[in-house]
Amino acid sequence: MPDFTNTGILIDIALQEDLGDKGDITSGAIFVDEKDEFILVSKDKGILCGLDLFAQVMNRVDENITIARYFSDGAPIGPGNVVAVVQGSVRSILKAERTAINFVSLLSATATRTSEFVRESGGQAVILDTRKTIPGFRELQKYAVRCGGGSNHRMGLYDMVMIKDNHIDAAGGIRNAVSKVRKKWGSSFMIEVETRNLEEVREAIECGVDRIMFDNMNNAMMKEAVKLAGGRCETEASGNMTPGKVPAAASTGVAFISAGSITSSIKAFDFSLKKKK
Repeated sequence: MPDFTNTGILIDIALQEDLGDKGDITSGAIFVDEKDEFILVSKDKGILCGLDLFAQVMNRVDENITIARYFSDGAPIGPGNVVAVVQGSVRSILKAERTAINFVSLLSATATRTSEFVRESGGQAVILDTRKTIPGFRELQKYAVRCGGGSNHRMGLYDMVMIKDNHIDAAGGIRNAVSKVRKKWGSSFMIEVETRNLEEVREAIECGVDRIMFDNMNNAMMKEAVKLAGGRCETEASGNMTPGKVPAAASTGVAFISAGSITSSIKAFDFSLKKKK
């Protein structure tokens, strides 16, 4: 897993909210220096992501804990698969258990949800994420999207120009908004414009933008919009996308399909840490 800038901060925050000022008062009362072995078991079917982060949490609590990993991020796993074996102080392992599992559960859920969209696309369109991520977890969730076979849209407001409906309406139109962006930034950033109808698509094409997003358009309109673009710019479908909508959207000829739900509407992937028998 890449070394993200805020991972250590997130781990510290997560451990602090779980341990407070007194620590794990249950394990601290029962155990002293006992050592044992535990297995991390998958209880769901999907794509693993975040095992390195699981290990980082364990070692943040106790650097002497060892983790043997049997799968890598991006690997398919199913119910009953032993993902890793954890050895060390019982007290330390139980102290880190929930926080460590929470991280791997969230990221595996994101990767798994992404893989569902990718599978439905059938290679016709690239699946993109959005900025609808859990605050503070954007880098991690976007990494999980890649593990699930998707690709990343812009990371934030700073790395790509995205002219959305509110920009367009407040600026008095697409031409004015694009003109002001180019006056400020020249060609320093890729420019994408969100469009709601074919008239706006034509206007964006005339402005020579890099990518046009078709927001909440029906499939017939998107197919026509792709024809209008004629390869002069990239095309992207967006708006309340679900896996079931992906095949029809992909068949319109769009190059990309973006879906906020792959990071914002996910069901936690179920893992369990059990004492090895």
